[in-house]
Amino acid sequence: MTLPRTELASERHPMLDRYTTADLVAALADDQREAVAAVQAVIAPLAQVVDAALPRLQAGGRLIYVGAGTSGRLGVLDSVELPPTFSWPRERAVAVLAGGLGAMFQSAEGAEDDGDQGAADLRALGPGAHDVVLLLAASGATPFVLGALRAARAAGSLTVGLANSPGAPLATGADIGIVLDTGPEAISGSTRLKAGTAQKIALNTLSSALMVRLHKVHGNLMVDLRATNAKLRARAVRLAAQASGADAAAAQAALARCDWRVKVAIVMLRCQCDADAAQARLLAAGGSVHGALQD
Repeated sequence: MTLPRTELASERHPMLDRYTTADLVAALADDQREAVAAVQAVIAPLAQVVDAALPRLQAGGRLIYVGAGTSGRLGVLDSVELPPTFSWPRERAVAVLAGGLGAMFQSAEGAEDDGDQGAADLRALGPGAHDVVLLLAASGATPFVLGALRAARAAGSLTVGLANSPGAPLATGADIGIVLDTGPEAISGSTRLKAGTAQKIALNTLSSALMVRLHKVHGNLMVDLRATNAKLRARAVRLAAQASGADAAAAQAALARCDWRVKVAIVMLRCQCDADAAQARLLAAGGSVHGALQD
């Protein structure tokens, strides 16, 4: 049996348990550099995913994350951060985790071996042609994830396979396969280390790039956040003030008149209009602040 590269023993640190504490910490931290390099090596296919996913999401599709263990938990994490950060509808960022969401807090490693359950869990979401299914597995051979892949492809969804082992069936079987080749782990087989780090970077990159393309960002400002607590309201004031050139008091007053929607407040302040007119401008511009500010 050919082992995935993520399961091979690292030749760099065969005596890891004999290191001094400082050398041990340095070795583990330094090994993470390869996660960044692995993502930088796949910029082209990551960009391909963004371009392929964008029209599907614009048509009302969902981001569906599928994984087991560490990979699955990273998918859950990305899905739950999109609504507060970008006002992305919660029902359009869905995570499927082997063993159910309880496996987020308590390991259910045996669940990853059930390919039929992976397919059933995916089908239960009623996937369609507009959905984008992001499937994650360090080995690229996890039966639960491969079962979900088969179901997603049968439904006509865009499938994106993210694996950490070259030639992995998840990467070769998806519409777009991305191999984050992080190599053997410093602690052999512990893919919660740099393999997981690379997956996190890749997911951050993909979802953030999509949100930029969906006009959730103005310049480099996250202007579509949900101001649901004191910290985020203070951030909303800063963002509205910075983007509009208004002072903090004017920005806060505008936000109060538009239910704390930052994009609306920016247009209100720049165009000297009320909330309804600002919202109409944004709708006509497809949510783009740049477009809404045009005469």
